[in-house]
Amino acid sequence: MIGLSLVLAALAVTLIVLDTDGDPFELPGALRSVYPQPNDMVLSQVGLEVNLPVGYEITLVVDGVGIPEGEVSVIPEIGQFRWRPAPGRVIETWAPGEHTVEITWDRVAGGPPDPGGFSWVFRVS
Repeated sequence: MIGLSLVLAALAVTLIVLDTDGDPFELPGALRSVYPQPNDMVLSQVGLEVNLPVGYEITLVVDGVGIPEGEVSVIPEIGQFRWRPAPGRVIETWAPGEHTVEITWDRVAGGPPDPGGFSWVFRVS
């Protein structure tokens, strides 16, 4: 009985750890990572992060609102793009609920054009 209980407990812990809140997703093309990930539940302080290879640029749209280039922090040496709502920006705070992020990208240095796009939804608690 004790052995069976231990096996069931281990199985329950494994299922909890591996639960990804939905289907796994694949990122298209050159896109290396996004945060929050699709279907994530996050706190309202979260910022967006997009990682592409060096030499790319992005266009970012959040909840149907185009984010001006000047609001997006870029670390070109590692291909990282970051944005978060803040007072005085086109979106000042995250409202609780679902948010849709749309990105398009293209290579602008280091090779031929490589356009692509991706959109996803995450939730703010």
